[in-house]
Order: sequence, then C-alpha cells, then structure tokens
Amino acid sequence: MSTAPDTERPPHRPRHRWLAAIVVVLLIAIPAGYLAMSAWQSRESGEDKARSASARALIYEWPSKVQRRIYDIPIPDGSTYVGYYETNAWQRSTMYVQFRTTPGQLAVFLEEAGTERAALEEGTIAIAPSQADVIGWSFDDPERTYASTVVPGDASAPQVTITVDITKEENPRVYVVSTTEP
Repeated sequence: MSTAPDTERPPHRPRHRWLAAIVVVLLIAIPAGYLAMSAWQSRESGEDKARSASARALIYEWPSKVQRRIYDIPIPDGSTYVGYYETNAWQRSTMYVQFRTTPGQLAVFLEEAGTERAALEEGTIAIAPSQADVIGWSFDDPERTYASTVVPGDASAPQVTITVDITKEENPRVYVVSTTEP
C-alpha cells in the first residue's frame, strides 16, 4: 500500500485584516470627505453670490479682481473704507465704488485708470445725480470740495466717471461709476 506523497503547503502567511480594513476605509473616506468639502465650498460660494446680487446698497468689502478688471477700477493697495455696488442689465452693467486713499495712491489710481491728477476739474461733479441716487451718494454739501473727470470708454472698455472729495487733501475719498455696454 503506497501512500500519496505529502504535498507541501505554502508557508502560512498571516492575514493582515487590519491593513485591508484601513485601505477600504481610505478608499471610501477620502472621496466622501472631498465630496463633503466641495459641497460646503459650493454652498458658501452660492450664498456670497446671492448676498451680492440681493444688495441694495454698498457692500463694504473689496470687489473681486475680476470685477475690478471688467470695470477698469484699479483700487490702489492700502485703500480704506472700500465699498462697491454692481447692477447688471441686458443693455448696461454698472459698478459703483468708493474708497479712501492717500494723495500718492490717488495719483497711481488715476494713472492706472487712464487719466492723471491734472485732468481732475475742481468744483465739478461728473457723476450724474441719477447715478448718485442709486447708491445714496450726496454731493450737495457746500462745505466739501470735489474734483471730477471722465475716462471715456470704447467698444472694449467701460466709461469710468471719477469724482474725488478733496476736502481733506491728505485723505481724499474717491467715488467711481464705471459703465459698460456690451
């Protein structure tokens, strides 16, 4: 009677169930975490846009870089009390911006906007009363001194109307209305 030859078994390898569990958890947890984070950011973005779209007065924060580029409003670094309001319609889109700055930064702003300090006509207010009323700006105070200029637009650039309150020359307040017509 012959016996079958003993077949050798491969050496016993302990199963690493904990390693498999970690891999499975990571394969599920990482995409789920990414999805949750993406949904949260998307929701916040929508809330910001809804708040901006429903605004009826100046929003006291810096407009986005895209908005500043579209409307050609190069607000200088270091400006304070920055506020903006944007209206959009089929025929025309307008951005209203106000900020305080220094005389040096005002010169930089005017140059980047396509004009210069000498172009400001003292005693004039170039922003139309109907435009000022949209925001609630009032240029009626006889104690204030204003200077204005208009940077004409063309087919690819908006018209930028600038009025500067130079009552405090060391800290001028700038009012800008930029209108683009596609």
